[in-house]
Amino acid sequence: MAEYNSVVVLGPTAVGKTAIGVQIALKYNGEIISADSRQTYKGLDIGSGKDLKEYFVSGRQIPFHLIDVATLDKEYTVFHYQQDFYRVFPEILNRSALPVVVGGTGMYLDAIIRNYDLIDVPENKELRSSLEKKNLEELGKMYLSLRPDLHTKADLLERDRVVRGIEIALCKGEEARKIRERMIARPDIRPFIIGTTFDREKIRENIYCRLLERIDEGMIEEVENLHNQGVPYERLEKLGLEYRYCALYLQGKYQTRDEMVEKLFISIRQFAKRQETWFRFMEKNGVKINWLPPVQDKQTRIDAALRLVERALSS
Repeated sequence: MAEYNSVVVLGPTAVGKTAIGVQIALKYNGEIISADSRQTYKGLDIGSGKDLKEYFVSGRQIPFHLIDVATLDKEYTVFHYQQDFYRVFPEILNRSALPVVVGGTGMYLDAIIRNYDLIDVPENKELRSSLEKKNLEELGKMYLSLRPDLHTKADLLERDRVVRGIEIALCKGEEARKIRERMIARPDIRPFIIGTTFDREKIRENIYCRLLERIDEGMIEEVENLHNQGVPYERLEKLGLEYRYCALYLQGKYQTRDEMVEKLFISIRQFAKRQETWFRFMEKNGVKINWLPPVQDKQTRIDAALRLVERALSS
């Protein structure tokens, strides 16, 4: 049995992950599996940076998966992603193709690589009613008492997410067993993991240039159209980053477009730092990431990635 049966390309935002993944897929008869939490949603195109044209290269369409698989009327969770991944992954292998996972959503990647134990628990109306009078701090303490191993404290910032977390944590025994029986089992996933990044200043530069490009492409208009189609501003704000700040701007909460751009730029930079922190967290927990040299030339990084994959798949 080969040591690896798949490749993962991860890194913070704006470092060219897709270009590397596509070239790996092109050379090794691969199919891309996106690991981007917002590209899963239909309609989030410019702000999420889908750039589907990147998947057409050298006259060939590289197949891609887990993009445009959800609608905005329901939240697409880590559990949904994990289950969809477990469905898609063996289908790709059965076609004698190489799964190439590309993205920067740390929790999605970690859920697949380290096999999070997730469960799709139905809504418990009685429990929710009993929690209504508790404030967010009280709910957070309750959740942490149930989940001291919580993967990210971001889950404690929104009341709905905390309540949902408590709901899941309290589902045990026979009820949990029956739910698990209906879930898709984890396939055999043996990934060779490549990381790519730049120095902090280069990431900042890339983020700013890409932000201006997306605004020129119509990112604000995209958010406005989504709202006009019936997506509430509150829902758009919960999607974070580009969608949150454009929604706030459209509601008049920023006086000028320049003010919105500056605030969004700062937020994306902070997000990139959190991504890198998450990847270090994965490494501390035993995940081996093979980092590419942080050179700026795209072809040099692609060539380095291809050499790494060649050695890994031939071992």
